Amino acid sequence: MALTAPPETQALLLDLQALDTHLQQLVHREKTLPEHEALTAVTEESESVRTTLMTARGELEDARTELGRVESDVQLVEARIARDDERLQASSSVKDIAGLEHEVASLRVRLGDLEEIQLTVMERVEVLELTAEAALAQQQDHAERLAAAQSAFDVALAALREEREQVVAQRASLVARIPDELVALYEKQRERYGVGASHLRARMSSASGVELTGSDLEAVRAAAPDAVLLCPDSNAILVRTGESGL
Repeated sequence: MALTAPPETQALLLDLQALDTHLQQLVHREKTLPEHEALTAVTEESESVRTTLMTARGELEDARTELGRVESDVQLVEARIARDDERLQASSSVKDIAGLEHEVASLRVRLGDLEEIQLTVMERVEVLELTAEAALAQQQDHAERLAAAQSAFDVALAALREEREQVVAQRASLVARIPDELVALYEKQRERYGVGASHLRARMSSASGVELTGSDLEAVRAAAPDAVLLCPDSNAILVRTGESGL
């Protein structure tokens, strides 16, 4: 038995199709939110920022360790010089004095070399401290931008999902007003062909964008007002209204 429904009931399918189109648009908008793109861009910087900070801190730690070793060597040499100076003051042996003076001279050369190294390493530590501070500032700035981007995305996403819930509720209310058999056909055609209902306006199907041929128009004109018809081009339910141009 052919499916029938009052014209005003069939017209509700156009509202249902509009809601389903709206839902599809919301899904697309959720996938292409500018806020999501911005969040992704900032997130992709995270590893680089983290690596920069870790590298800067690692180099600074290595330099400080090296500085500690040099300072320890300086202290050892200074202690040996001080010890030899004391021995020089207390010694009366010409041979011992000559040996100690030679050793002190060598130690002072060594001390000078170490102090030059110490100064170089200290300068490097100062530069690396500034680099580490800049990297930390960059990391803090990135964290703030990431938090802001995440917040903006959450707000935009929440707004979209709230809108979607409202549309879903409107859809459920509308479906309750349409006979189950008509809804089932609508869903079947929408799942198969992408569109469930098509408005015949000025002899043109809104789903296909194609004007019905003469023979198709004759068939539509001959059909009873409550007959449920399918669009010959889109296979969606063809809804006739006062705008159909029949």
